[in-house]
Amino acid sequence: MTAAPVLTLTREQMRSRALAFAQKWRGDQREEADAKSFLDDFFEIFGRDRRAVEAVHEYRIERESQSQARIDLLWPGKLLVEMKSTGKDLDVAAQQAFDYLPHLEKEDYPRWVLVSDFAHFLLYDLGEEVHDYLQCLTPDTHKNAKLFAQFTLEELPDRLACFGFIRGDESEAFQPQPEVNLKAVKLLGSLHDELKKSGFSGHDLECFLVRILFCLFAEDTDIFQWNSFTRFVENSKKDGSDLGIRIGKLFQILNTTLPQRSPHLTAEFRDFPYVNGGLFQERLDPPDTAASHRAALLDCCRFDWSRISPGVFGSLFQGVMEPAERRAKGAHYTAEENIMKVIGPLFLDRLKAELASILEESGGTRKKKLQEFHIKLSSLRFLDPACGCGNFLVVVYREIRLLELQVMEALYGKQLALQMEGGDLARVHVDQFYGIEIEEFPARIAETALWLTDHQMNLVFSKVLGKVYKRIPLKKSPTIHHGNALRLDWKELLPPKQCSYIFGNPPFVGKKEQDAGQKEDMSLVWGEAKGAGILDYVTCWHRKAASYIQGTRTCCAFVSTNSISQGEQVGVLWSHLFSQGIKIHFAHRTFAWDNEAGGKAHVHVVIIGFGVQDTPSKKLYDHDGETPQVIETAANISPYLILGNNTLAHHRTTPVNGAPLINYGSMMIDKDRGAGDDEGLILSPQARKELLKESPALKPFIRRLYGGEEFLNGTERWCLWLVDAPADLLRSSKLLQERLKKIAAFRLKSNRPQTKALADTPSLFGEIRQPDSRYLLIPKVSSESRRYIPIGFMSPKDIASGSALVVPKATPFHFGILSSLMHNAWMRVVGGRLESRYQYSISLVYNTFPWLTPTEAQAEAIKKAAQAVLDARQHYLDAGRTLAELYDPLAAGSHLPLLKAHQALDRAVDKAYRKEAFTNERERVEYLFGLYEKLTSPLALSVDSSRRIKKHQ
Repeated sequence: MTAAPVLTLTREQMRSRALAFAQKWRGDQREEADAKSFLDDFFEIFGRDRRAVEAVHEYRIERESQSQARIDLLWPGKLLVEMKSTGKDLDVAAQQAFDYLPHLEKEDYPRWVLVSDFAHFLLYDLGEEVHDYLQCLTPDTHKNAKLFAQFTLEELPDRLACFGFIRGDESEAFQPQPEVNLKAVKLLGSLHDELKKSGFSGHDLECFLVRILFCLFAEDTDIFQWNSFTRFVENSKKDGSDLGIRIGKLFQILNTTLPQRSPHLTAEFRDFPYVNGGLFQERLDPPDTAASHRAALLDCCRFDWSRISPGVFGSLFQGVMEPAERRAKGAHYTAEENIMKVIGPLFLDRLKAELASILEESGGTRKKKLQEFHIKLSSLRFLDPACGCGNFLVVVYREIRLLELQVMEALYGKQLALQMEGGDLARVHVDQFYGIEIEEFPARIAETALWLTDHQMNLVFSKVLGKVYKRIPLKKSPTIHHGNALRLDWKELLPPKQCSYIFGNPPFVGKKEQDAGQKEDMSLVWGEAKGAGILDYVTCWHRKAASYIQGTRTCCAFVSTNSISQGEQVGVLWSHLFSQGIKIHFAHRTFAWDNEAGGKAHVHVVIIGFGVQDTPSKKLYDHDGETPQVIETAANISPYLILGNNTLAHHRTTPVNGAPLINYGSMMIDKDRGAGDDEGLILSPQARKELLKESPALKPFIRRLYGGEEFLNGTERWCLWLVDAPADLLRSSKLLQERLKKIAAFRLKSNRPQTKALADTPSLFGEIRQPDSRYLLIPKVSSESRRYIPIGFMSPKDIASGSALVVPKATPFHFGILSSLMHNAWMRVVGGRLESRYQYSISLVYNTFPWLTPTEAQAEAIKKAAQAVLDARQHYLDAGRTLAELYDPLAAGSHLPLLKAHQALDRAVDKAYRKEAFTNERERVEYLFGLYEKLTSPLALSVDSSRRIKKHQ
């Protein structure tokens, strides 16, 4: 066999040939007519002459007791190829190829088996195990073989490294890896950890890793020569002692133009291009390296970095932190699906629709509009003021570049490549993108990620053009500012009139979780704004954006915790935003925001798009079901993310209409929070038993205590209710006296005068609000998974604690309304949350709820349905079930009579509110807000509506 000629093609030249090859062989092909030409052209991609390497078409083999067969192509000792016409079953073709193997001479056994139907490729690597395959051939042998790569004709220019053996290079470095996942994070994390162990840390380590990532990406995407960075690392000493110094010098070379480079550079340095863009501008002190660093970096080199999706590229580095933090955060990055929920309705959907409309036109008008649209794309400016590692920015950049490519194809058609030879017609660049990030490392990553995404899009352009298109050296840069977005004047970064869109996913930090710096940020942004102390950190971005866009047509959209669209924050935040003329353009109602990583973070969020100008068409996305539903409307979207006016539910001290007064349960104020039941007025069953053993006469004064926990889960707790207890009885128990002394001491220690005064009556609850007749108990906190908050009637002997609310004069009618889906829907929208659980509020839920004015028949129907719920529930309670069990949505099938009773109650209440049926909770809340708006108008407040409803009770 003659030796193969020395290869002289650069990787760029091979890619250019592959692009032309892919264009030439598009469409359906026939095996008999086209296979030979196809394979000859395939070898030419790599600068190989098929005949020169003695690869044979139609290689004949003799098979015992079978007819003679022909292998489509055999390169003895290297490659066997089986071709099929386009669309044929490649699984069958693969088995056919493997069936040929036993009939070859031993020295001709190929390491590689390629199967193709012209449009698809399957490449198998038999390695040194080819003889093992021959020993155990079965009809499914190929399924057990190592499928080295699988890709399409269009993807071939990106997968040339798989065919290193055609160039005479069998390096393991060419082995492709699975699609990008957490493995990329682990590889970078290992390198990070090894470097940090040696004392290399902080800014230098972060910059070093960003540059390494660029080099890894560059050699897999034609910025560098084929495998050049991997070979550069491999050529270092095996003990790794010179690796840091070599890489430090390489970074300097990448920042040096070709004319300025020393003529004495060795070939391994000369082959690297000038990059520019500022990425390698700063001089870094190289790390001291060892064999472990070299091994970790080589592991990274063997990963296929070209396969990284732009939507997750930058944020891979969020997993490259301290090992413990890496485990906890699980390499958090935003799922691209969720990014599209923001940018789609904000601008991308409209841009796509506008282009589609232009493409339907014809003649000179079409061309002119395409040119104008192209200019429009290049004039857009995007700002993410909490950009992190650039997830949002890189996805937006990719989408705008794809739109630009559509425009250019429509303008120039098949002449696009020829037109591009006269000058770069592409207008969209990374300098249209702006970001602000408080941490330096993510800021640098975001900047680099945009450059790398630019190159990924250049590869897409290359496939369309049929030749290599790239922008190296880098000439334009994104503007990613490292700093605190809440203390920076955004106008200095990007003048408002130049900004087209603002978007992002600012940090989720509740009011209780804010650190000192974040509290200071809140103070700087919100100043003396009334009520701002209850707001979450994310609201700072809303206020800054609202101020920034005044007098412009700039539109904004942020991901936020759903606290800004429900509960007490709504009135505070949106009162301020509405005062600045803000209008909601679109919104995604509450849904789970997931990260595509290990240890996924599940946060319930909303997305709200807004601007100072109104828009005739608004969109409201509802995520109640498996498939999001969208409402396109001209109606107003309220801050509660329902259709309706911008009416805000504010705290009230009394019910808005028709409801009996509600109050908190009684408060003990008897001991430090967290103290056990052997102190204070609360007794465990065991403490009660011991107390009664000493003083049986105390039994009438020890009552069952019910807060939310006891009411819902049946937890047994008792309390000392000594309101009318004789003084001599109190003195008869030493155990009781010890408790009362501790209560008095606790109250005396307080800095609050009212609490100190309570030390004179240590036997009594600090705040007594116990009803003297049957009352309705409502838990203050309840699981968010429940469709209905369980409530119930209690005896006056059952003491309600401060974790419960009491309605003393409630009737079955009130129970029916409060237990209905109508009231629970209102609670879910206007009520707050404790963590994610419902937090029922007197002033914000109960007192704002618009009660209906029913007819006698309607009131009777509701009372009857309410009693049916109580009866169905009691059956299970008598059997030992708890309310928590009965209202567990996963167990609803075990309590069908109760579920049906609730559904009947819902129908009775709904029908009393209006004749037309409600189809979902959103409709109910929209209707209730209409009533609330009428009830809270000045005219409505002059009417005593409570009198109208009493006659129905």
